Amino acid sequence: MSDTLSAFLGTESLLVGTIIPFLFVLTVVVFVHEMGHYLVGRWCGIGVKAFSIGFGPELIGFNDRHGTRWMISAIPLGGYVKFVGDMSATSAPDAGEIEALTADEKKVAFHTQPVWKRAATVFAGPAFNFLLTIAVFAVMFSVYGKFVSEPVVAEVRPDSPAAAAGFLPGDRFVSVDGTPVESFADVQRMVTGRTGDPIVFVLSRNGSEITLTATPEIMEQTDALGNVVKVGVIGVVNTPESGQPRLISFSPGGALVEAVRETGHIVVRTGQFLQRFVSGREDKCQLGGPVKIADMAGKAARLGFEWLVQLVALLSVGIGILNLLPIPPLDGGHLVFYGLEALKGRPVSERAMEAVYRAGLLLVLAFMAFVFWNDLFGC
Repeated sequence: MSDTLSAFLGTESLLVGTIIPFLFVLTVVVFVHEMGHYLVGRWCGIGVKAFSIGFGPELIGFNDRHGTRWMISAIPLGGYVKFVGDMSATSAPDAGEIEALTADEKKVAFHTQPVWKRAATVFAGPAFNFLLTIAVFAVMFSVYGKFVSEPVVAEVRPDSPAAAAGFLPGDRFVSVDGTPVESFADVQRMVTGRTGDPIVFVLSRNGSEITLTATPEIMEQTDALGNVVKVGVIGVVNTPESGQPRLISFSPGGALVEAVRETGHIVVRTGQFLQRFVSGREDKCQLGGPVKIADMAGKAARLGFEWLVQLVALLSVGIGILNLLPIPPLDGGHLVFYGLEALKGRPVSERAMEAVYRAGLLLVLAFMAFVFWNDLFGC
């Protein structure tokens, strides 16, 4: 193999080492999201005209026996389900197509369905993303189990928030802001996203419980994929001697419960991050777009397929959360309209929907431009 071909097709190349893992991760997440819309829409009796992975010109496709066109399109940065009559590739109302519908088509058109069916169909996309994350974690916990360490302080870093608050080696965490903890990872999870927030810790010391308050400070750390991330820390260290790490094995049912719990933790942490980001309390470099995801996919693939699958799970729950934000044209924006329709007993006026839709679309495009800028120039 020539040097040029090796550089292009080798495992460390841009194509094999980054682009293919990126397309795998994104395609799985998008496919599951759109399949949620499709399956629940069909279950609700709504006709589907097209199912596409990617946007833009069709590369390959076929028609199924129900008349749905299944496609892979040229721009692999998303996908869509186009229902009969009411939704275009960008989920915008298609008034011209509505007028051209036959009587039979109107019976299965999206806009003619009861509001609960439309809401269920729209919600199904993010819901399937959450289910994918739960399924991945359930399999991982079943196969690999989970390492946990006792929530015991081995060392307190000098001049740290913990030192100032009065933490001592040998202290055992009982709860963090009222939430009981079972492992040192629980403590880390509750602290990392809370930079600048006073946190109340209940500790066990010499057989009695004490309460201390510490405010996490920001620190740069390198994660398992080699990315430099900024997290909140209070300055305590857990060692193998104090933590006594052990592997917990799970039954299939136990793995599922643990997977649901872990997915819930990610949802909470992501919600906290978004709230802090909007208020200007998070570093903008923590947000990334396709370029950063591609880089992470390449790094995960080099560590092994199980790392790539875990990245699929993390990206899937992130996509689910973002799509539930109450901003048209995202799924959450449509759900807001359907909620108002259910309360009022009639649809929101087309003029109001169009105005909000355009404003939301501009906001989404601005966000996309922001993360692209972050990817290429900002950080």
